[in-house]
Amino acid sequence: MKIPAKLAGTTAFALMLALTACGGGGQEENSGSTSGDSGSSGYNDITITFSHNQPEDSPEHTGAVAFKDHIEEATDGSVTVDLYPASQMGSLREQVEGTQLGEIDITMQPSAVVTPFVDAVKLIDLPYLWPASNEEKYEVLDSEVGDELLGTLNEGGFEGLGYWPGGFKLFTTSGTEIHKPSDFEGLTMRTMESPALITQYEEWGGSAEPVAYAEVYNALQQGVVDGQENPLQTIYLNDFHKVQDYVIESYHGTMTYLLMANQSWFNGLNEQTQNAIREAEAAGVQAAREDLAATEDEYRQNIKDSEAEYYKLTEEEIANFREASQSIHEEIVQDESQQEILSKLKEKINEVQSE
Repeated sequence: MKIPAKLAGTTAFALMLALTACGGGGQEENSGSTSGDSGSSGYNDITITFSHNQPEDSPEHTGAVAFKDHIEEATDGSVTVDLYPASQMGSLREQVEGTQLGEIDITMQPSAVVTPFVDAVKLIDLPYLWPASNEEKYEVLDSEVGDELLGTLNEGGFEGLGYWPGGFKLFTTSGTEIHKPSDFEGLTMRTMESPALITQYEEWGGSAEPVAYAEVYNALQQGVVDGQENPLQTIYLNDFHKVQDYVIESYHGTMTYLLMANQSWFNGLNEQTQNAIREAEAAGVQAAREDLAATEDEYRQNIKDSEAEYYKLTEEEIANFREASQSIHEEIVQDESQQEILSKLKEKINEVQSE
């Protein structure tokens, strides 16, 4: 069953999910009703529902459009895509739930939002794990160990299609400029609903408060929270810098999106259609990465030109943060299989940085 555009509201979508759950068999029903018969082209005749939370002028949506254009052209229209950006299909968590239940075919969501459904992907959000270079980060994510981590999405009923870029996260705060972990003492930072991110700020001496993405601007403006973390384009496109005193470029973490499909739906497609989806993902993620690279400097300069004070942590300050964050990795990652993947990630990061 597809969700029409008129159910874009969070409450309506939550009700839809509840009704589906009560009725049972969400994934099986979806697999039978949307996989479509194979036409003369050899592809399944389907319309893919693709949701995400970012606005239409974001690099993420540029990638989504490239995905749509690529697969519709490659399949001569046998496969079409309906895009639902800007959280039209509900909150971030509701979109993940909708994909898990089979009401959404493909969604693109931050790893932190997916963590409550698949615990292993919290590795992506560990503080000061990644090199401060998008290209080096992409090389690690696109490697064999990146594929291994992506494969853990199967545990939640998802088919991992790829890692999509959001850029490095920055701190924004009111009243306090951040230079060291102890500067967070007394501050409440908005995070996504991720235990890893909450632990991060608690270990640095502050506190964290999960706030829905759609409510972040008001929470900052009204002082419900003192600050938040997000990439440049998210800060700028949502005007977060207009209700904060400081924007601190910290390279403390990455906003990495997971492009994932309902696993039952994906497995119900024939091999030719599955391959077309993976090829479209490759085209989409490349377009998103290129657009992010082309726009980040502009977003950064626009923030610098605003009334907010922009500051970039020095190499010494980053080194102090990195040292203070290693114990957080140990506290957050205690599962043996996750420790093995983390060890492989760190090995690959060291390899990439030494090239």
